[in-house]
Amino acid sequence: METAFKERFIQKWNKYFPVADLPVGFYYSDAADPKFMARPPKGHRCLIGDLAKVRKGKNICFDINSIGCFGGKRFCGFADKISPNFEYFLSYGIPGQLEGERYKKSPEIVKEFIKHQQPAKAPGKYIIFKRWDRMEKGDLPLVLIFFAPPDILSGLFTLANFDSPQPHGVIAPFGAGCASIVDYPLQELKTVEQRAVLGMFDVSARPCVPSSVLTFAVPWPRLVRMVENMGESFLITKSWKKVRARIKNRLSGISG
Repeated sequence: METAFKERFIQKWNKYFPVADLPVGFYYSDAADPKFMARPPKGHRCLIGDLAKVRKGKNICFDINSIGCFGGKRFCGFADKISPNFEYFLSYGIPGQLEGERYKKSPEIVKEFIKHQQPAKAPGKYIIFKRWDRMEKGDLPLVLIFFAPPDILSGLFTLANFDSPQPHGVIAPFGAGCASIVDYPLQELKTVEQRAVLGMFDVSARPCVPSSVLTFAVPWPRLVRMVENMGESFLITKSWKKVRARIKNRLSGISG
């Protein structure tokens, strides 16, 4: 990442979204610093929970062996197989054998849904997550993830749609929490629109984030455009000034 752009974003972010958390970015690599490797899981461990440490400034690197949940492995591109009876797990389960999550009405609907969700293979052995201010010159993030409450999301949502003639510059597809921050935005990188993804609606992942927080994942090219547009967008209006003041007062109260 270019140092000048990195600093320009921080300056604008602090101006228009005061006190708000910096985003987390990720990229893939075939090399990793051992001191940043996530510890191997002892049983199930949600990837979203691990990212809480990244939000606080710790760099974390994962490979297929250090991600503690099936969904995380799949949606980070390290595994393509679906667990046995997944169509029942995501729906109503199998009495006496498997408890269902009841996120889809029937196994048949799950099977059709899976056809629309085909994660790409990871382009590297490791996926590395870093907070924006921890990014170094050689880091090339593919996606930036904002963990944010409604007022900040309203600003990000509107900014993502600012230079788009169509009304769907942001999408909110159904899926696991890790799908909404990794796989779906990666898929958007392959499209012309490169839409942002609103997520963290996954009920199973909700306990891993504060109750007021959703995610907003932005493909890198779209993020660059958003930053370039900040100074001529609604962010300089009286309307946003009111929202900005509320963001500052609310988050300052929380941090204090």
